[in-house]
Amino acid sequence: MNSNTFRMPARRLAVVATATALAAGPAALAGAGPAQATGGDQGRGGSADAVVLRTGLDVSLLNKTVNVPLKVALNEVRAPGSAEKTALTARLDAVDGGKPFSVLRADVATAKATVRGGRAEGHSTIARAEVHVPGLPLLSLIEVEQVTSKAVCEAGKRPVAEANLLGGVTVLGKKVTLTAGQTAEVKVPGVGEVRLDLSKTRTTSRTAVAAALELKVSVNPLKLNVAEVEGTVTLAGAGCSAPASVPAPAPEGEREEGGAEPQGEREKPAKPATDTRPKASEANLAETGGSSMTPYVAGGAVVLLLAGAGGVTLARRGRG
Repeated sequence: MNSNTFRMPARRLAVVATATALAAGPAALAGAGPAQATGGDQGRGGSADAVVLRTGLDVSLLNKTVNVPLKVALNEVRAPGSAEKTALTARLDAVDGGKPFSVLRADVATAKATVRGGRAEGHSTIARAEVHVPGLPLLSLIEVEQVTSKAVCEAGKRPVAEANLLGGVTVLGKKVTLTAGQTAEVKVPGVGEVRLDLSKTRTTSRTAVAAALELKVSVNPLKLNVAEVEGTVTLAGAGCSAPASVPAPAPEGEREEGGAEPQGEREKPAKPATDTRPKASEANLAETGGSSMTPYVAGGAVVLLLAGAGGVTLARRGRG
């Protein structure tokens, strides 16, 4: 074997050994290091909604054997959202020649829904409002001074639902006295009847629903091609579901900083003094981002570097 044939393998050996050591060392250290936790919003998963008015009515016509649905909503929002609109009109082709009619008019009609920081909340308010149904253009179905509803769901706490009526209520032209949680009925000969539920609320371990007023309607106006109107009307509704409660992770290094150890750890007998040195080394490695594999990786890198250096020396001797 002459010096020319020996020189090239020696150089290649040195280069390969050096590159291998540099590549293997960081890769092994990266694999042995501790996993990093990714942060997240603990308030995720909750929901909230609110609506000023919602109708689910069937309108029967005089000259047809069909029902025309009237399903409308005013200021219906879901988190995050808010709306403020004080008038709602609808149009039914077979009613009053297809002219638009007013379903609700109010001085104040707001709805808001939010989910933030582990708390979900829906809220709606109506003030000085009138509700109309097809076939009764001059007579209001209901008039209210002010109604509000609120639903609050917070992680780790019992949900709360509230609905309040402030001021008087007039149904089909009659003054009505309502008691929270009870049902009232209003009957008007030749017009129809309305059943009202005031401050209707419902809660579970994670949800809440509130409605300031729920009306079950059955009227027979016999005007404007309308024979009968039946269904439900909801005023000032709100709902929510609580975000999932996620326990916060313990801060890193709490044990090293003198944090309290679990009771089981304190009850274990102390280990011999000869075991304290390896534990201290492992603690130091943890603080610098290493692990118990670090000495082996470092040793392997040193061997490879020495092999590379030996190859370079042989190459130089061969040239000499």
